[in-house]
Amino acid sequence: MAESKTMPRLKKMYNDEIAKQLQSELGLANINQVPKLEKVVISSGVGKKREDKRFTETVELTLTKITGQATTSRLAKKSIAGFKIRKGMGAPVGYLTTLRNDKMYEFVDRLINIALPHVRDFHGVSRKAFDKQGNYSLGLKEQTVFPEITFEDAAVLHGLEITFIIKNGSKEGSTKLLEAFGMPFEKEGK
Repeated sequence: MAESKTMPRLKKMYNDEIAKQLQSELGLANINQVPKLEKVVISSGVGKKREDKRFTETVELTLTKITGQATTSRLAKKSIAGFKIRKGMGAPVGYLTTLRNDKMYEFVDRLINIALPHVRDFHGVSRKAFDKQGNYSLGLKEQTVFPEITFEDAAVLHGLEITFIIKNGSKEGSTKLLEAFGMPFEKEGK
């Protein structure tokens, strides 16, 4: 007998409530025009420490623990003399992983409800980090806000970049979608 897997909380909430609510709020004729979270990309650059094997291994391990899937190393796309980087050189300049479907919704749920409340002096995420297509980028200064990170992993601190790729997005529609998921945006007056 096949094991029945439960649907992630945010995905169920989107399918049952949020999509219909956004369709009426945005005045869209078709349910397929509603903004929808397509994928989440989590990345981290290693910068000047790209030759430090311990640092790069920690970054790779951290991303794997946080996302629950393997990371991809990224090589330099351009040569930059000031940083002593040559196009395609051996040492990776960063790592990334892309989440889709259930893993994506589970990660967003953990990010919004567990990780962001642990950020020190947190006053909400910026409303200005949307691009023209309605995608949203969020930067974290340290990886320690995630509960999967142990004390040993926190010995080497690094930042993360989280990008929400939103299908049918616009700044207004994407903002409403992320607010419906519970994203804690900073108050308008700040």
